Amino acid sequence: MLDKALLTHMLRQMYRIRFFEERVKRFYNYRGFFEQSTPEPEAKRTDEPLSSVLYDFAKEGMIGGAIHLSIGQEAVAVGVCSALEQDDYIVSSHRGHGHAIAKGADIKRALAELMGRETGLCHGCGGSMHLFDLEHGLLGGNGIIGGQLPISLGPAFAAKYRGTRQVSVAFFGDGGANQGTFNESLNLASLWKLPVIFVCENNLYAASTPTAIAFPTEDIAPRARPYGMPGLIVDGQDVVAIYQVTSEAVERARAGDGPTFLEAKTYRYEGHGGLSKRLHDPEEYERWRKRDPIMLLERKLVAEGLIDREQQQKIRDEALADIDEAEQFAKTSPLPDPQSLAQFST
Repeated sequence: MLDKALLTHMLRQMYRIRFFEERVKRFYNYRGFFEQSTPEPEAKRTDEPLSSVLYDFAKEGMIGGAIHLSIGQEAVAVGVCSALEQDDYIVSSHRGHGHAIAKGADIKRALAELMGRETGLCHGCGGSMHLFDLEHGLLGGNGIIGGQLPISLGPAFAAKYRGTRQVSVAFFGDGGANQGTFNESLNLASLWKLPVIFVCENNLYAASTPTAIAFPTEDIAPRARPYGMPGLIVDGQDVVAIYQVTSEAVERARAGDGPTFLEAKTYRYEGHGGLSKRLHDPEEYERWRKRDPIMLLERKLVAEGLIDREQQQKIRDEALADIDEAEQFAKTSPLPDPQSLAQFST
């Protein structure tokens, strides 16, 4: 049984991630690739092939470039990161806002980064896919599918070489499990018994490609076993279950017993990138909404008498206030001086 302080911390963090992503979604307003007006809140695809491919990356609003929202997947980020120490490392994916917040990154600076402001985590030069915060062990996101897997081996090797107790975590999606870097990274991590945890956020879709037509088996975790490491499946909507299985993997890594592979079965409510249309089966969508990770934790805390509805609302309101504060901070922060590009590129 986890204590009340940890469980309420998890709930607060999940609220903060959900509200952050919803605010980002609101700020990401579209225009078509060739300056056509498009209806809100979703962009309209055109018959022109280039526009259909690239419209996600052309818009006007407070956030530039591409965004990839993780609404619905909050339990994975919070459950994993709650089992880590501040000096442990994580390497994220292009869908990484939740990972950054769960690891402790300043939410004001995270939103400022998405808005391209000088006060952002990367001084406005990284954007949505490249949040970086060394103080909290966040070694950045990666827009290359599967690109974070080999990167995560670096800090794991460094920790083993130096003799520290740090661990490294690689977050990646189901699509990353079909990349060559997946096999190379699992092989090397097991061969050298590196303190790394591979966290596959299986949200059933790589962009818009269902796992049912991309994988010959229903589960991805068994792919880890030939490499001599545990391959475990966990309910990605249950933050407590994720925390518990991650804690065991962390203990195994710190003891020098090598890597662990975790497959979290979860679901994202939004389309792949930008405000692209959700292509999921409506019945499938409703089934997963009934197991919303935040709702499940709310019910657990109330049912076990750890908080009442008034306390729950207070936690929710405080999380929303954090987002309001972050919005004000980001909006009023200056854009970076173009001359600073030389500073950050060296």
